[in-house]
Amino acid sequence: MEKTSLAPLDLTAILAKRPLVISGPCSAETEEQVLATASQLAATGKIDILRAGIWKPRTRPGSFEGVGTKGLPWLQQAKKISGLPVAVEVATGKQVEDALHFGVDVLWIGARTTVNPFSVQEVADALRGVNVPVLIKNPINPDLELWIGAVERVAKAGIENIGLIHRGFSSYGNTEYRNAPMWHLAIEMKRRHPGMLLINDPSHICGRRDILAEVAQKAIDLDFDGLIVESHIDPDNAWSDAKQQITPAQMGAMLEGIIWRKEDIDSEQLHANMEKLRAQINQLDDELMLLLGQRMKIADQIGQYKKDNNITILQTNRWNAILERAYARGEKIGLSKEFITKYFDAVHMESIQHQNKIMNS
Repeated sequence: MEKTSLAPLDLTAILAKRPLVISGPCSAETEEQVLATASQLAATGKIDILRAGIWKPRTRPGSFEGVGTKGLPWLQQAKKISGLPVAVEVATGKQVEDALHFGVDVLWIGARTTVNPFSVQEVADALRGVNVPVLIKNPINPDLELWIGAVERVAKAGIENIGLIHRGFSSYGNTEYRNAPMWHLAIEMKRRHPGMLLINDPSHICGRRDILAEVAQKAIDLDFDGLIVESHIDPDNAWSDAKQQITPAQMGAMLEGIIWRKEDIDSEQLHANMEKLRAQINQLDDELMLLLGQRMKIADQIGQYKKDNNITILQTNRWNAILERAYARGEKIGLSKEFITKYFDAVHMESIQHQNKIMNS
């Protein structure tokens, strides 16, 4: 395969691109596989950064855990022939050193590493004095503080260009996704770090290729800054995560089919209409707060009655009746059962806390 003469990469400009698209194989398996994938992805004209797993943290021993450092020269060659900067996952200080030695442009910290502050600190220590962008995946478990802590540790090491990858969370009973999206956690992370790059990893959320486009579209609708998607020249025979990978051609087609939305456009009429609707929402929110306050005052009165008559705070039959009534009414006005459950659970817990204070006063 012929090498291409390249101008120096402007990594800052590439990372500032919106949407930012990162793609490549879950694992670098052979030099031929890496170069062919890189060439085909570059040919789509839609990929900004090439990714490949060199070291693969696996749940159980015996699984393919990556080719290791010998795969890094393959990425150097892939960068030359494709013109794309390359990114790899690192989990130890030695892996950071090896990746940087072979000219890796972007590093990312994986979910299994983010969950362990000691591991994150080791990576952060290895990054001191280095000017390299670092992307940080959410931890496996739904703990926002661990994610924030990883960002803080890397920032304290002097890394200025930090981004976030939302790859979903492990959750008991989850069946639809490999890792439950729990979109609200990613949205909260974006709220706390409004200027920080946030990209979505539908490959690890889905665990299967048939719903990749659906999840990718939802991420873009939620104003994510881009996507990181696993792509392989022969996905069904991939050495790791075969079911969630797609070919470079399928990757190009999926990106072509996504509706790329904007957070804002320069239109006075649009802004005027949006402001009217937002004013209505603000008014309704104020009314909801007043109603909730009134509800809690009634709950306080009930709590006093329970205290005076030695009745338990929790009344299971009453609670079940409230939920069933809410489900029935909610269905008629287009509210999902999931939302009704979460909302009334929160209201119920607040009522219990109010009544508990009365019981102990």
